[in-house]
Amino acid sequence: MQAGTWSRRSGGDTSPLARFASALVALVLATCLSGCGAINRVPTLEEQAKSAWSEVQNQYQRRADLIPNLVETVKGYAQQEKDVLIGVTEARAKASSVKVDAGTVSDPQKFKEYQDAQNQLSGALGRLLVTVERYPDLKSNQNFLALQSQLEGTENRIAVARRDYIGAVQAYNTEIRTIPGRWIASWFYPESKPMETFAATRDADRPPNVKF
Repeated sequence: MQAGTWSRRSGGDTSPLARFASALVALVLATCLSGCGAINRVPTLEEQAKSAWSEVQNQYQRRADLIPNLVETVKGYAQQEKDVLIGVTEARAKASSVKVDAGTVSDPQKFKEYQDAQNQLSGALGRLLVTVERYPDLKSNQNFLALQSQLEGTENRIAVARRDYIGAVQAYNTEIRTIPGRWIASWFYPESKPMETFAATRDADRPPNVKF
């Protein structure tokens, strides 16, 4: 009799109260895990947007690094295009002088200054490339062809980086402006601010055509 009693006890307590307690613990645990995921979503999306912003900066810097060699190559064949060459050089200098950091994306004025400077450089660079049409020897120069290929690839990467950044910012801004993300941001991340995004420009969905 004692052996049977011990056996039933060793099998564990399976009473309704015990099952309810286990279910309650599981529910609380699931709720906590779900809550942690929701709480972490705001900084996760913010970091993704910042990472995308860094990639935009990297690609614009890559373009800026190509321009001096491009200008020098064109100058060797088209010195008479002095105004165009000066325009590109000055636009590059202005774009490079705009100081940006992670906080720029939350500052409308600074972000606009950066975008305007890059747009001006794009315009000056486009005018320079148009002048190449008048110089067949330059168009066939191997150094120029290599720079042209690098520039084309960079413009494509800029377009992709901007697209990815716009998507990341949209996700982040939506999260902190809608419920429950808005509540979570105000409670746990009061320093979180909406980020700026690139304004659409004509043919913004396509990189500049730099083929000749």
